[in-house]
Amino acid sequence: MTAFKSLATAMVKIFYRDKATLFFTFVFPLMFLVVFGLLFRDAGTSRTEIAVVGDGPVITGLRQTGALELTRFGTVDEAERQVRNGDLPAMVAEDGDRITYRFAQSDQTQASVVSGIVQGVISHVNQQATGQPERYTLDARNVEDSSLKPIQYITPGIMSWGVAVSAVFGAALTLVSWRRKQVLRRIRLAPVAVPTVLTARVVVTVGIAIAQALVFIGVALLPVFGLRLTGTWYLAIPVFLLGILAFFAIGMLVGAFCKTEEAATGAANIVVLPMAFLSGTFFPIDQAPPWMRTISEIFPLRHMNDGMMDFLVRGKDAGALVVPCLVLTGFILVVGVIAARVFQWEDA
Repeated sequence: MTAFKSLATAMVKIFYRDKATLFFTFVFPLMFLVVFGLLFRDAGTSRTEIAVVGDGPVITGLRQTGALELTRFGTVDEAERQVRNGDLPAMVAEDGDRITYRFAQSDQTQASVVSGIVQGVISHVNQQATGQPERYTLDARNVEDSSLKPIQYITPGIMSWGVAVSAVFGAALTLVSWRRKQVLRRIRLAPVAVPTVLTARVVVTVGIAIAQALVFIGVALLPVFGLRLTGTWYLAIPVFLLGILAFFAIGMLVGAFCKTEEAATGAANIVVLPMAFLSGTFFPIDQAPPWMRTISEIFPLRHMNDGMMDFLVRGKDAGALVVPCLVLTGFILVVGVIAARVFQWEDA
C-alpha cells in the first residue's frame, strides 16, 4: 500500500502541476459543451415564421398546429413581397373559400415542411366541411419526455469524448515519458509489483475522469443550459467506468509502441479524433450514412455514447446495460492483452 500510495500521489502531482494538461483535460472539452449548449439551447422551441393574410378556419388550423409562427399582414401583395425578398419562407392568404399559398423556392426544405402543414390543414378543413365523420385518427407524440432539451443529448457525447481524450493521452504520455526518463527501469528494480504500478495509474485515471464528469454535469445543470437528469441515469455509471478502462487500454497500447511524447500525441490524436466523429459525439450517428454507422460499431466510444444516452436521456432499464458492457469489456480484454504483450520497460 505504501508503494501504491507513493505512485498514485506522484501521478496526481504530475497531472495538476502541468497547466497544459489541466487545460486540455477540463477546459478544452468543456468549451465544446458550452458552445454547443448555447448554440442549440433554444433549438427545441423554434418555429418557422410565415406570413398570413385574412382569417378563417385554415388560418385558425395553422395557428393550432403549434409548428408555425404566424405574422399577419394587411394585403396579399405585402405578404408576397416578404417571401420574394427572402424575409419569410412562405405566405398563406384566406379569403372566403379561396386559399392562396406562395413559397420561396430558394429554401426547399422549409418550403416542403410548410407546404405539408398547409395541405394537411386544408384537407382537414375540407373533410370537416363535408360533415362526414373522420375514418382515421392519428396518435402522434414524441417518445421521450417533452421537457428534454438539446443539452441532454449533447452532454453525454461531449463528456464521453473528454474522458476518452484524458484517458488515452494520460496513459500514453505517462508511459512514454517514464520510459524515456528511466523511471520505469527504476520502478522495475525497486520492490514494487507490476500490478501495483498499473493499479495506481488506473485509479488516477478513473479519479480524473470522475472529476471531469462532475464538472461537465455541474456546468450542464446550470439554468442557462437546463440539463435534467431524467430516467435511470445512475445506470450509466458502469458504462462510464468500463469506457474509462477501454480508453486507458488504448492509451497503454499507444504508449507501448511510441518512443517519444510527440509520437504518442500524434498517435493518440489519430485514434481519438476519427473515433469522435464516427461515434456520434458531435452529431447524431443515426443521421449518418449506413456504412459510417456500421464502421462505428467497432469503436468503444460509440458504445459508451449509446450507453450514456440510453440512461441519461432515454430512461432505459438495466437490460440496456448488456450490449455496451459486453462490448466494452471485450474491448478492454483484447486491447489490454495486446498492450501487455508489447509493453517494454526500456527503449530498445
